[in-house]
Amino acid sequence: MTIDEKSKLKAYALFDSGVIDGIEVGTVQGLQIIHEYLFDGLYDFAGVIRKKNMSKGGFRFASALYLHEILEKVEQMPEGSFEEIVEKYTEMNIAHPFLEGNGRSMRIWLDLMLKRSLGKCVDWTLVDKFDYLSAMQRSPVNSLEIRELLRGGLTNKIRDRAVYIKGIDQSYYYEEP
Repeated sequence: MTIDEKSKLKAYALFDSGVIDGIEVGTVQGLQIIHEYLFDGLYDFAGVIRKKNMSKGGFRFASALYLHEILEKVEQMPEGSFEEIVEKYTEMNIAHPFLEGNGRSMRIWLDLMLKRSLGKCVDWTLVDKFDYLSAMQRSPVNSLEIRELLRGGLTNKIRDRAVYIKGIDQSYYYEEP
């Protein structure tokens, strides 16, 4: 079994065990708990904020030197509206706090904020992989595209196991080459 397969099973268990309901929503600590749950025993850095600089596809994420300060600022961002939540999500993506597993962890984190503040979550099966990845690449400059793409996937089925499980499957599909 691959790391991704093991991690995906852990993501299912996060919901089935009820642990997800006790996670502090919208905080760095909450994101760290999600990351640790998904990757504990698979990566020695599970839940640990990175200390190395990173880049992907020519984009350099937040400098490790200033990462803790940046994460504090992102954590303080408001979450009262859909627009504010998506803005916070895109800023966390720019920060990219972990060496691996940011997207998978942050999509769960995003859904928790949407559930608490709006009584909604994203039905990720309605969000095309390539449209999503393109919109996320452009989100540091303009978050309108990702915001509208995610808005089209919103559902009020926040307790529906099938929506969650299909969302996890889709989230892991996004990470495939």
